[in-house]
Amino acid sequence: MSVLNADRRAAAAALADELAAVLMEPPLVEFGDDYSPSSLRWRDQSLSKGAAGVAILHGLRVQDGLADVKPVHAWLARATRDDLTAGPGAGLWFGAPALAFALHIAAPGAYPSAMASLDVSLTQLVHTRLEAAHARIDAEQRPSQYEFDLTRGLAGFGAYLLNRDPGGDLVRQVLAYLVRLTEPVDAADAAGASAPGWWSHDSSAQERDPAFAAGEANSGMAHGCSGPLALLALAMRAGVVVEGQTAAINRICQWLEGWRQQAPAGPWWPERITVKELRIGRPNQGGPLRPSWCYGTPGLARAQQLAALALGDRVRQQAAEEALARCLSDPAQLARISDPALCHGFAGLLATAWHAAADAVTPAIADHLPHLLDTLLAHAYDAPPDPLPGLVEGRAGIALTLHTLATGTSGRWAACLLIS
Repeated sequence: MSVLNADRRAAAAALADELAAVLMEPPLVEFGDDYSPSSLRWRDQSLSKGAAGVAILHGLRVQDGLADVKPVHAWLARATRDDLTAGPGAGLWFGAPALAFALHIAAPGAYPSAMASLDVSLTQLVHTRLEAAHARIDAEQRPSQYEFDLTRGLAGFGAYLLNRDPGGDLVRQVLAYLVRLTEPVDAADAAGASAPGWWSHDSSAQERDPAFAAGEANSGMAHGCSGPLALLALAMRAGVVVEGQTAAINRICQWLEGWRQQAPAGPWWPERITVKELRIGRPNQGGPLRPSWCYGTPGLARAQQLAALALGDRVRQQAAEEALARCLSDPAQLARISDPALCHGFAGLLATAWHAAADAVTPAIADHLPHLLDTLLAHAYDAPPDPLPGLVEGRAGIALTLHTLATGTSGRWAACLLIS
């Protein structure tokens, strides 16, 4: 993007090269006979934390003429040294779907037999998930967040299918499910009939806060309604439309607009809503928290911007872009970020702003890109002593964000975050 001068782009390219060089070969690690759920061996199959995600970094660098193909094959081999997970825990960020995404983005056409096998496996997996989801809705029960979320749920599968086979019927089946998800569920439970259809019974906050014992309405991109919203919008922009899609987009947007809060530093949204907050109509959260891609204003604003673009709603688009620009202008919010990665950190903030700026009607977001890039350049090595190598939570994602800004090419990898 032209707002970044040649010196900044060169600095981004140099640091991307440096980080990629550190990740040229998978480390020599043996896990023995430990196949327990907590074994670190399972990170190999992770887009977020392990080898599958690193393969995407090297694959895109190859496609841009900046690297040799050997690291791609090495990291893909590491990702597949154990049987791929294709059960309840599998999703876009882990297991067979993560490898399918990595192969499709990093090495298109290079492994036709493997891709054909994965296509069969994922088709069956999606059908199984859809059957269970529709049966749950028919029974007027609340969903698990992992039924619909981006990381393990059907929004993640939809993100993959929209890239892999946008003309196919399966992605439309996922979209039709998401339309149903947005409809109210008349469940006889603590949440009440006024709760949205994505009110999940399994809040990750239950253990630390009894207020979430009856579940939650999560707003985030990773586990909440903004992920399905972004997918519905991206599909519509790509011409992939099912009955009720416009209404579904509007329902989620109206929910988010209803819970939009105003502060001196700009608009913000509560990360999650409890039953008590639902009933009184206001959040307990006192103000904006960390401006991360996964839960914060950047991800939520980008999802609403995409929705507005899909519907041609200029008023909603300007409101979303104002929220993101005001967030990027607030030193107090930016100071809450403490790591450089995509999910929670500076790279995710920068990648989200980069894609939002490309679609924005004013330069207000783009004006912040130089400072955001400088911040990531300064903090790219701020990581634990044993940093994760992966894409969403590791150094591969930092390197790929820098590569994107240096080259101006996204390579479709941002589909795993639903920001593009």
